[in-house]
Amino acid sequence: MARLLSVNVGLPRDIDWKGRTVRTGIWKTPVPGRCRVGRLNLAGDGQGDLAGHGGEQRAVFVYQIESYRHWQDQLNRTDFVHGQFGENFTIEGLPDDAVCIGDRYRIGSALFEVTQPRVTCYRVGIRVNEPRMPALLTSSGRPGFYFRVLREGDVGAGDDIVKEEEASERMTVAEINALLYSPDHPRDRLERALRIEALSAGWRRSFEAILQSQVTGAAGGNAGLAPAAAAHPVAPGFRPLAITAIDRESADVVSLTMRDPDGRPLPAARPGQYVVLRLRPPAAASPLFRSYSLSGPVSSEQRRISVKLELDGAAGAYLHHHVQVGDIIDVSSPRGNFFLQSGDRPVVLMSAGIGATPVLAMLHALAEAGATSRILWLHAARDSRHHPFAAEVRRLMRGLSRGRSHVCYSRPGMSDRIGEDFDASGHLSRSVFDEVGMPREADVYLCGPTRFMADMKQALAAYGVAPERVHLELFNGGESRTPGVVGAVIRAPHPLAEDAGAGPLVSFARSGVAAHWDASAYQSILELAEACDVPVRWACRSGVCHSCESGLISGAIAYGPTPLDMPADGNLLICCSRPAGDVVIDL
Repeated sequence: MARLLSVNVGLPRDIDWKGRTVRTGIWKTPVPGRCRVGRLNLAGDGQGDLAGHGGEQRAVFVYQIESYRHWQDQLNRTDFVHGQFGENFTIEGLPDDAVCIGDRYRIGSALFEVTQPRVTCYRVGIRVNEPRMPALLTSSGRPGFYFRVLREGDVGAGDDIVKEEEASERMTVAEINALLYSPDHPRDRLERALRIEALSAGWRRSFEAILQSQVTGAAGGNAGLAPAAAAHPVAPGFRPLAITAIDRESADVVSLTMRDPDGRPLPAARPGQYVVLRLRPPAAASPLFRSYSLSGPVSSEQRRISVKLELDGAAGAYLHHHVQVGDIIDVSSPRGNFFLQSGDRPVVLMSAGIGATPVLAMLHALAEAGATSRILWLHAARDSRHHPFAAEVRRLMRGLSRGRSHVCYSRPGMSDRIGEDFDASGHLSRSVFDEVGMPREADVYLCGPTRFMADMKQALAAYGVAPERVHLELFNGGESRTPGVVGAVIRAPHPLAEDAGAGPLVSFARSGVAAHWDASAYQSILELAEACDVPVRWACRSGVCHSCESGLISGAIAYGPTPLDMPADGNLLICCSRPAGDVVIDL
């Protein structure tokens, strides 16, 4: 009979790791005597990162002594103690290849249900002092599993573990683990997994995403793991396009229209996506890479981007003052996950300044489609001199049967006419939402400066718009996701203080910085990005979770270690990759 060998608890603590402070509850120590099991936790226990651990579906983590022995042999270790892997219950018996999701067990006076395998992250590597541990646990089929507490009670070391009920759909922890993380995702097994009522919601969403990608014929990658930012990969590389028109939109914005010089059709684009330009100003030591949203109607014949002149913007200054009609520019395929979704819900296009560019492309698409749902255009500008696309937007709005526009000027000029050039002085705010009667069920597409985006997100939440209805475009490459790291100072992306000056050049296109690769200083592109304070996403740091999956705009990379499941073509995992020559990354 299976047996509970040790009950382990621990409260979150701050630890030093690679010059950062990490808050984690992975340090667990055995409890003498009996321990009370609550619905969400054991007495005296806590989780440092509730996004990845804890909650009803992950109340108790279980790991087997047999797996301890396996890792002692594999790692040549003799120093493991109960709780070493962050588990609450160290048990004997119930291996991952025998326990099924949905099985129910009685331990002491408490009743438990198996809900999911463990999702490993970098913190188990810290605790075991083995950075490869997240990948090793997952690839070995020995992840351990989580219990949901069906009946609260008391447990203690030495208690028998008694199976009370078997799940009707028999899929083991190891099978479910492999179904998500291995390259093999058979449709019949995905459908079986989704019939398991006890399977936790997060794993269910991952399997549904993989199944949907198979239905739609999405090419490659793991849709159950890839973050939204990497969900629409495109082929790497640049294509030379000719500038066919340059139009001034406002005092500081010009639009560039580009076509294939040989008249060949352009790759498909979605309204709201962006392209990356590779620019070669004469005075620049290396190419500049900049991302610009497509601001015109979707077309297979031409691309239009609109560029604001910034005081310290090298790329913007080059495009404003030096590029001429007839010049050739290298342009990537359209990319990005900020684009107009299909459906008949109301649509709100909200922007400030040059943030109008992606939502303007959406407005073109809605007008061309003759949308009959409610369409709101909400825009903030300084004054009419700094209000690009004003006439274009008015023309498009007239073609929408249920369209309404509301424009705010923060500092209207003496000649600016309220009711004609703009609708109100000041800024967009919650009161404007009430004034224009914004539907709370609308899909909201939001783009603009960082402070504007933060204020609007807060105002939309207060107004009652569901978070999943708010779609954001972040010009600076996105928000960081660094689970457990606390107190970090947010810095703007920057070149290395001491660049090697040789080796492959790694360019982070969305952040506008580049650095030479120094193999003696960095183990991965992720570490180089962190040294440049480029916004990054990660969790396992060992090629398992795909949180760091990003677009590969150009170049080639090499992996070490090899990911458990390769990303889609056109993407890479920055946590375990190194440049094989000059590369451009969509970060």
